[in-house]
Order: sequence, then structure tokens, then C-alpha cells
Amino acid sequence: MRISVIVPCRNEAAHIRAFCQSVAEQQLPAEVALEVWIADGMSNDGTREQLADWCASDARFHVIDNPGRIVSTGLNRCIAHATGDFIVRLDVHTVYAPDYIAQCLATWQATGADNVGGPWCAQGAQGKGGTVQRAVAAAFQSKWVSGGARSRDLTYNGEVDTVYLGAWPRSTFERFGGFDETLVRNQDDEHNLRIHQGGGRIWQSASIRSVYFPRSSKRDVFRQYRQYGYWKPFVMRKHGQAAALRHLVPGLFVAALLLCLMLMLLGAAVSYLLPPAADYRLAALWLAALGAGGLMALSALYGAAVFAVSTAISREAGRELWWHLPDVIAAYHFGYGLGSLQGWWDALVRRRPDPAFGRLTR
Repeated sequence: MRISVIVPCRNEAAHIRAFCQSVAEQQLPAEVALEVWIADGMSNDGTREQLADWCASDARFHVIDNPGRIVSTGLNRCIAHATGDFIVRLDVHTVYAPDYIAQCLATWQATGADNVGGPWCAQGAQGKGGTVQRAVAAAFQSKWVSGGARSRDLTYNGEVDTVYLGAWPRSTFERFGGFDETLVRNQDDEHNLRIHQGGGRIWQSASIRSVYFPRSSKRDVFRQYRQYGYWKPFVMRKHGQAAALRHLVPGLFVAALLLCLMLMLLGAAVSYLLPPAADYRLAALWLAALGAGGLMALSALYGAAVFAVSTAISREAGRELWWHLPDVIAAYHFGYGLGSLQGWWDALVRRRPDPAFGRLTR
């Protein structure tokens, strides 16, 4: 049996050699042959040269160009070249257990699912310099921040709506097609949604173990999740449904805050412009008060919730993280929410994506 590993990458000079080493050291059954296809998004930081050297020393590794430079085009190019019966996607910024690929294969053989994978486990670097990254990872893992996504539950075994990375029998792509190349983000969620709508199954196994290293700055988390939020409405428009309710909540919350702010400013402006005896001045003042009251109430409720969640997370992950967690949680929620609102506007009104969101952030 042959297994094909597929990897999209771009500008990963600091990580690519360690990644290749970890893949080469995967523990596989004796009857399994391995091939690795890496789609390089036209890197210009030395990644291509390192990959060329590695491929020259290990014939199992192959590099192909990914002129599209985004994940979906890279994955599809790898799939087109892959010759394996079973296809496993890996990410350069993740560390894998030595039996990761073997467990993917065993889970598929045991369940017959159309896509299998393990839980999404985030971890930050140890030491003082990694405090923010550990806070980002701890918030990422919290069900209160992620909306209860099962893919973040490290102990869950069973069917899920989406799974981290993924591993598929070749028949899955023959039946459901490849990844949507119009999506810069959320191409995996869209593909999993397509599998579900087509009657397929996605299975998560806690025995498939890996560790993901998230962004290490709050600004980068905000930018990343703003992009995630932006592309989600295009997935929803394509399929006419949300993958899960949790994908809608951040956008609705931010929209409510913006509506209250607009009412407050509009009411205040109108009341200021109207003479004191004007019939509509009282209504304008009432509108301003309504907006201000709503804005204060929503902000107070959210602030209290963030304080409580930050306290709960820091008790388990480390009290030194508390000072960063409120900002990190807000970066997740407001980034995703603001991105969602702009995404809905472009998906439903402009009917096309903004080119500014066409470049991957890292």
C-alpha cells in the first residue's frame, strides 16, 4: 500500500528542514510505502533551496510549484501528483507524533470514514518570551472561546463536522472533488461541508496526535481570524447554510455593537442640530440614549464574560497568562466578527471577494 503526504508551504525556511525530518521519521507498517508531495508557493526566503537539497537526499520527497500561492491550489496540485491509495495532509507549523500517519491509516481502516483526523491541539513556547503564544494557545483550546468546537476537544472520538488537517482515501476526492481554489481560507471547512452534504462521514480520533504552534502576537491573531471570518460567508453562500451556529455569533455580536454605536451617534447628532423646541428632538435624544444604553450593556456583559473565561483558563494554563488573555480573546472574536461582516457585504452585495483578503497572513 502507498500513502501520499501532501503539504502546501510558502516561505518556511526556519521550519522546513525540521518538518521534513519529522515526516521522514514517521513509524509506518512494513507493508506501507510513503511519498511526500510539497507544493511550494514560490518561496523567496531560501525554502526552495532547502527543499531541493532534502529531495536530493530522500527520493520519497518531491517538490512542485504552486503558482497560486494559497493552500487550496497547493493541495490540489499535490493531489493531482499523488499516487497513493490514502492521502494525508500535513502542515509545516505542526509537530506530529511518530505514529501520526499510522494512526490516520488505522482510524480510516477501522471506521471507513471519508475523512479522518485528530484533535486540534495548540501549544505555545515555554519561557518568558512565549507567554503571549501560550495565552493564544490556551484561549484557542477553550470551548468558551471556540464555541464548543469538538475539533478542540483532545479526548473526543467520533463523528465531527470538521477535523484538523485531514486524511482521506483517494475515493473521497473522486466522489466529492478537490478543494475550492476561490477560497484563501476555510477551504478545509468547505470541503468537509461538501462531504457531509454528499452523505459522507468525518471522524476524529484522539489517537491521532499532533501539536500546532499558533501566532505569537495578538495583532497577528486578529489579522488571521479576520481573514477566517471574511471567507466564511463565501462558504455559506456557496452551500446555502452555515457549517455551525458558532460561525455566525461573532459577526452578530459585532453588528449589534456597531448598530448601538450608530444609533447613539445619529441620535446625538440630530438632537444637536435641531432647535430645543423641535418636535423630533426628544425622539432623537431617546434614540441616542437607547444606543448608548445598548452599547454599555453589551460591552459590560462581554467584558464580564471575558474576565470570567480568562480567570478560568489561567487557573489551568498558568496565572501569568491572565494579563494577556482578555486581549487575545478579543482578538479572536472581534477579528472573526469584523471579517464576517465585511465578508457578508462582499459576498451578498459586491458579489466578489476583496483582493486585499487574497493573501495568506502568517
